[in-house]
Amino acid sequence: MLGPRVWSSVRQGLSRGFSRNVGGRASGEGRKVDIAGIYPPLTTPFTATSEVDYGKLEENLQKLGAFPFKGFVIQGSNGEFPFLTSSERLEVVSRVRQAMPKDKLLVAGSGCESTQATVEMTVSMAQVGADVAMVLTPCYYRGRMSSAALIHHYTKVADLSPIPVVLYNVPANTGLDLPVDTVVTLSQHPNIIGIKDSGGDVTRIGLMIHKTRRQDFQVLAGSAGFLLASYAVGAVGGVCALANVLGAQVCQLERLCLTGQWEDAQKLQLRLIEPNTAVTRRFGIPGLKKAMDWLGYYGGPCRAPLQELSPEEEEELRLDFTNNGWL
Repeated sequence: MLGPRVWSSVRQGLSRGFSRNVGGRASGEGRKVDIAGIYPPLTTPFTATSEVDYGKLEENLQKLGAFPFKGFVIQGSNGEFPFLTSSERLEVVSRVRQAMPKDKLLVAGSGCESTQATVEMTVSMAQVGADVAMVLTPCYYRGRMSSAALIHHYTKVADLSPIPVVLYNVPANTGLDLPVDTVVTLSQHPNIIGIKDSGGDVTRIGLMIHKTRRQDFQVLAGSAGFLLASYAVGAVGGVCALANVLGAQVCQLERLCLTGQWEDAQKLQLRLIEPNTAVTRRFGIPGLKKAMDWLGYYGGPCRAPLQELSPEEEEELRLDFTNNGWL
């Protein structure tokens, strides 16, 4: 059960709103909060003793703040959030809020396995500065995560969240693909404003966009590898791990797509596919952090049990960047 303090916090947040960003719709407008744009999902820097390195986090944020990102995703998959304690997750969000440019959106991953824990984490993240909550599908009992169970979960979270909610579909990590019809049902909730879809199925992305076109529902591509294709079918932006190291290039691809320069966009997209695959599906967060070290950011170690790349893997990663002209 939710404790009395949490319920009190929820009720207060729902009744008066938060000063920065109240609910799923912008104050005084019919349109939901605009999340269109590019977001790097920030990594969590660690020291050699596996403590969160807040100084390096702020240094990375300062450098990334120079690019025209819409905002930053904190505690997404690239933030190693399953390896952080609840207090660390909240402290990271709080530190980022204090350090990031005020005109950028802070999207915080608040998903937990239970509905109760997700509500509590979402409320807490709003209190420490999140503008939008990105909620991962619960997946440990994936065999029982029917459409009805997922609709109940997300509806309860959205009902009690004082900030807008974005659905987060990442089947490579969860083993669970949020069904399109479930997304369509959830898009009708006034506090659910969009989805980050990392599955890479552009047909599915297009179908979601088509079926939610009357709901003012916003779809973000979950990777730079299919960003052009996602824009072509109506996505409004992307949450791209590659933007942590090639921020200017990912933002340039966005600009080319939005201005209809499809030939130039295609050329750039093709040069981003291999390095994007390398820092996501192929070598994961250890690969992304190594690329960050090469390109002027602090990557550093991952938290165990994730291991650093072998020398052979590191050389393969380097080739994926050099062969496309990025190193």
